Amino acid sequence: MNRHPSRHLLRAKDLADRNFDLPLTVADMAEAAALSPAHFSREFRKAFGESPHQYLLTRRLERAAALLWRTDWSIAKVCHAVGLGSVGSFTTSFGQIHGMTPTEYRRRGPTPEQIIAIPRCVAMAYGRPGSRTFREDGSAAES
Repeated sequence: MNRHPSRHLLRAKDLADRNFDLPLTVADMAEAAALSPAHFSREFRKAFGESPHQYLLTRRLERAAALLWRTDWSIAKVCHAVGLGSVGSFTTSFGQIHGMTPTEYRRRGPTPEQIIAIPRCVAMAYGRPGSRTFREDGSAAES
């Protein structure tokens, strides 16, 4: 049964999306697509508009940007968490994509209040100290 190559390319793209933090290579992606690395690279570029290597690097740098805003991890830890081995190369690539260093990107990022995933009123209510007039376990005190 001969399948359309685009289905195979999607498998490789999904592999990169799922495992961007692992030491994936173009050869690994080509294997997932059941194509030779050279043929895979040509077909991937034709289908998605960028090379497999650039696609994987872009996914890693997108994830790194999120980690820079949402964690207090060091730049080196963020670099390694997204599957990159060289902090120098990471900083250079990050600057090319985002127009600033990872440190500057973090400094200019949103405040925790801007990225909180629950409504502000809920965060404020649960963060507020003091006595409660109701019991959270559901049992009411008899008066």
